Amino acid sequence: MCSPEEADLLRLEEVFSTTLARTSSLILQPLLLADPEPSDSRGRESMQLLHRLHERAQRLWEVTELSLHSLRQRLHHPSSTGLKALLLLQNTDSVLRAHKEYIESYTDCMVVQAFQKATKKKSEYWRNQRKVLQPLLSHASSEGSLGTMLSQALQQPLAQHVQQYVLLLLSLRDTLGKHHPAQKLVMHAVTQFENLQSFMGQALDQAVATQALWHSLNSRLRDVLCTPTHRLLQDSQDIPVTVTPLRAERVLLFDDVLVLLQGHNVHSFDLKLVWVDPGQNKCVLHILTPEEEFSFCARDSQSQVVWRWKVSKAVCQALRGKKDFPVLGSIIEPSAPPDCRHVAYTFQHEGRLCQATYEGEWCWAKPHGKGILKWPDGRNHVGDFCQGLEHGFGICLVPQASEDKFNCYKCHWQEGSMCGFGICDQLLVTLSRYSNDEVYKGYFQAGLRHGFGVLDSALKASQPFRYTGHWERGQRSGYGIEEDNDRGERYIGMWQADHRHGPGVVVTQAGVCYQGTFQGDKMTGPGILLCEDDTLYEGTFTRDLMLVGKGKITFPNGFTLEGSFSSLSGKGLYTQGVLDTAALLPDPSSACKRQLGLGVFPLENRWQGVYSPFQDFVDAGCPGDMQEALLGFHVHSSRELRKSQEYLSCERSHPKDSAGSMEDTLRELLQHREPKALQPYLRKALKNSWHPLGKLLRTLMLTFQATYAGMGTNKHLQGMAREEVKQHAQELWAAYRSLLRVALQHQGQTLEEEDKQTRDLQVHGLLLPLILPSFYSELFTLYLLLHEREDGLYSQGITNLSLFPDTKLLEFLDVQKHLWPLKDLRLTSNQRYSLVRDKCFLSATECLQKIITTVDPREKLEVLEKTYREVEATVSRVLGQEYKLPMDDLLPLLIYVVSRARIQHLGAEIHLIRDMMNPIHTGGLYDFLLTALESCYEHIQKEDMRLRHLPGHWDSRELW
Repeated sequence: MCSPEEADLLRLEEVFSTTLARTSSLILQPLLLADPEPSDSRGRESMQLLHRLHERAQRLWEVTELSLHSLRQRLHHPSSTGLKALLLLQNTDSVLRAHKEYIESYTDCMVVQAFQKATKKKSEYWRNQRKVLQPLLSHASSEGSLGTMLSQALQQPLAQHVQQYVLLLLSLRDTLGKHHPAQKLVMHAVTQFENLQSFMGQALDQAVATQALWHSLNSRLRDVLCTPTHRLLQDSQDIPVTVTPLRAERVLLFDDVLVLLQGHNVHSFDLKLVWVDPGQNKCVLHILTPEEEFSFCARDSQSQVVWRWKVSKAVCQALRGKKDFPVLGSIIEPSAPPDCRHVAYTFQHEGRLCQATYEGEWCWAKPHGKGILKWPDGRNHVGDFCQGLEHGFGICLVPQASEDKFNCYKCHWQEGSMCGFGICDQLLVTLSRYSNDEVYKGYFQAGLRHGFGVLDSALKASQPFRYTGHWERGQRSGYGIEEDNDRGERYIGMWQADHRHGPGVVVTQAGVCYQGTFQGDKMTGPGILLCEDDTLYEGTFTRDLMLVGKGKITFPNGFTLEGSFSSLSGKGLYTQGVLDTAALLPDPSSACKRQLGLGVFPLENRWQGVYSPFQDFVDAGCPGDMQEALLGFHVHSSRELRKSQEYLSCERSHPKDSAGSMEDTLRELLQHREPKALQPYLRKALKNSWHPLGKLLRTLMLTFQATYAGMGTNKHLQGMAREEVKQHAQELWAAYRSLLRVALQHQGQTLEEEDKQTRDLQVHGLLLPLILPSFYSELFTLYLLLHEREDGLYSQGITNLSLFPDTKLLEFLDVQKHLWPLKDLRLTSNQRYSLVRDKCFLSATECLQKIITTVDPREKLEVLEKTYREVEATVSRVLGQEYKLPMDDLLPLLIYVVSRARIQHLGAEIHLIRDMMNPIHTGGLYDFLLTALESCYEHIQKEDMRLRHLPGHWDSRELW
């Protein structure tokens, strides 16, 4: 059975549905037809609002019809349709939404007096409609204005309907048992419709107050402020306040803006960007906005509390983006608006942010957190902000003037300026002091290049160049390398104020090298010139590197020319001096002494700009959020980065991930301190481009390539390169120790100091072999060039010795016959021992050939030791007993094995091993075997001369 209350609900819905239909046909439709296309903007605005009101009324009627349908189903089929099936209970929120939207649309029309404006067009028609509309007005007089009459006719039926809803639902609740299944639904509906009643009353009161406000303002102010969305919440004429320092005559608090009136001037402040600070004075209220800061001074503390409460609640409501429901302040809310918000705002005041729009996080009226700053000219900055300034990681895009492209600046910022590591194609107009289209990858300070950095010219520049080195306040200063492709030269040396200044070396594409002192980009005073054929000039030069004044030339054959020199334009070199031809032919190895840069550029000072940020990072305790700013983020090369379509995501880790990974790195350091675990850990860390040690190594690789690859591949720089690699090993070991110290400090422990001997053992025995592969290509090329002449003689000797069959070669090398491994030779039926080649000591030969398969000096020495063991094993097998080879027997056998191994560039290999091997091996077995290999190398170089002086010379056919 259905209750009487349910039948009353049905009748109530039927009456309301009919009323809505009549309201639509008698009021809304005629209003829309009164002036369908107004000529003025206010008229068009009113017509749009009336259209929206008509749509909302239609939607409310549809929902009412659906509710009616569910009630009828319940009354006609009570046994199959439960109380829960009523739309009013089952979907209360959708019913309320339709009512709320209608109320909002109605009050919008009411605020701008849309009804009054519409009735003016057809006033006679609406006067005749008074009697027809009277049934819709239960308690209102028909003698008021036409606009007021229509307004009441559209609102009163709804208000009465909601009031009846609440009463009937309360009666229905009382008829249900305490444990009835629909009890909670009915209670929920009662609460919601009571809230709707309160909301409706508040909305109407605010609309009436706002409508009344317009009459108190002059037409100019009314035109500016009168909008359908404004709702007046507080007026300073009701509760007076004085505004300082702006001295406003009147303060109006709307639900979306705070307005200060000064004569005909209107200052509006978006409530989403208003912060309320009560301060210490109980009568003063401080207001903060992005570009203004002012105070409200009330007569007493009670007035200040009212303004503070209303402004705070209005700000909260504005931030939620919708009107309060059920009613302003009637639900539990935060006591104050949040300090941090996410809002968009366009700056108006003059300054660098004028007309720029910031969208992102704010805190106390300042951009703070992550956000996007856009200027009208197309510039924009995406990144982190702090107290209104760019601070932290950020990406700035600047449009190019002539093309539909953007230049990208991916950097770290501090207090509005670039600071820390960054990559920039072209600096901002306000910061730029450099030419366009250059690519800079390095460190900044106060918006200027400062520290280590690489500057590349444009891809299609008429004078392409690259500078790798140190900067100071935006200028090249300190140690750096410049490659000038237009002039075909590379400068390695000191800089000051963007000019070559101090000791330096110039390497040209022609292989000519200069060393001297530079001032203002020119070499002054005495210097050195070294040619590719090892011709050496020591003397003075012109500023254009021409020989002038007193000097001495030493030729490759040992001759010297000492005197005065001058260079005549177009007529070559003129000299007056003494030519000494009595000098002995120099030792080929003397070229090794002709090295440039040694002692001129102190090793520990060359790349301080690379090491310093790492040390700063360690001194700060290795904070993860500073890792990118101090150590850089992983990117492609500058030229690859230009071509990439992923400027904004070039393999950069999230700062939170960086912090986490740094903690993991320090924890892992402590877990791999033992000697057995340390080497694998360091190998892994150095290969990892995200690890601090890996980042440091990659930067050092970049500097090494910039110095010694390409044009810098000159044999006279081999000494510099060799010492630099060793220095890098020391610095990387110190970097590892620094990280370990921080890791221990985090655990409340300290790192014990290590003595020089222990440090040298770790540097040469552990770290140098790990980093050598990273520099090996450029370094070994320099060794090849430096020992090219000796390796040429060695190669010719190998070629000559390869013509010998095995037994002839053993005999030629004076190997005792009882040591010949003839048992190892497998002969065919028509073959003789004298014709067999490449069979004796085959295992030793194959073992020695592996020396070129590794770059680790220790592993090369291990190969050499295994070769020695194979030779001894072969001899012992031939003799049938254990046999230790004396040096007299070992050397000819080793020469045989080396000649059969045919290792290319053996001289370069030997010298690299000697220079890079662990000093701990000096005087030991490895040192002995390397000395023996050096003797073999020297003997093979001389074999060509020895063969030429054999009696009757020699014929290769005689060897067979």
